[in-house]
Order: sequence, then structure tokens, then C-alpha cells
Amino acid sequence: MRKVSVFLFGLALLLAFQVGSVFASSKLDNAIEPLIGTDYKYGGTTPKGFDCSGFTGYVFDQLGIDLPRTSRDLYSWEKSSKISDDELRAGDLVFFNTSGSGVSHVGIYIGKNKFAHAASKGVTITSLDDKYYAKRYLGARRFLSDDTYEKIATEIEAEAVAKQ
Repeated sequence: MRKVSVFLFGLALLLAFQVGSVFASSKLDNAIEPLIGTDYKYGGTTPKGFDCSGFTGYVFDQLGIDLPRTSRDLYSWEKSSKISDDELRAGDLVFFNTSGSGVSHVGIYIGKNKFAHAASKGVTITSLDDKYYAKRYLGARRFLSDDTYEKIATEIEAEAVAKQ
């Protein structure tokens, strides 16, 4: 039992630092981090269980941003803009064809070539180089203006410096 507890504690620390190191305590980090490990639930939109677009929508809602509900609608939303992979920054959405019939999965890019998403194993962080997702990657879209990006990705860090 002790070995299992130590393993789970170590895993929790690894995941916490994995997210934290990407954002340096941004609002986006603070919205995602407590959701890591939440169970997958088809159609789920709450911390009781998420599907991929439910997770994405919930995180953005915590930041005061309303998004379309489904990954397909997110991908085609006229208020977003298509971006190249070399333009990716935290908060951009990444899209995949996991069903074989077009856009069927979405995640939130968090930096360092990783994205947070709700997969069958629950909310997790995965590399864009992961064999499964790399083969199914469709592209990325930007939903945040530069001003909004600055507020959610850097504001807490800047506030902490200002308080010192």
C-alpha cells in the first residue's frame, strides 16, 4: 500500500510541475492544473467528468471566455484564426482527427510542445510528438487576442514581481 501511495504522490508532483513549468503560475495554468486527472465523460462539461471540448470550454469559461461547444465548431469558428505550428503559444487550441471523419478532438496548447486535454484516460498533458496524436494532428487555431493572451499567460507572474 505504501508503494502505491508513494507512486501516486510522485505522479501528482510530476503532473503539477509539468503544468507549472510551462506557465509559471499564469491564470491559464491555475485553471488547468486542478483539473489534471479528472475522469473522462462523454458530453461532460464539469469537473465531475469532461470530454475534450467540455474541458476546453470549462477552462476558457474560468478565464471569462465563451467558446463554441464542440471540437468541430471550435475548428470552424469565424472568431478564431488558423496559425502555423511555429506560431503556437499557450492558450492556442490544437485539433485532431481521432475518429477518422474529420475534427473530433481538441486540446489546449500549454507550451513546450505539450497540450492539455480530456482523453479516454481523463484530463492529461500530452506531447504533440506523441505517436498517436502526431499522426492525427490537423492544425491549430488562435482564440485569444494578444491583450487577452498577456493577461492570462503572464499577469500573475507580473503581479508577483510588482508586489516584491
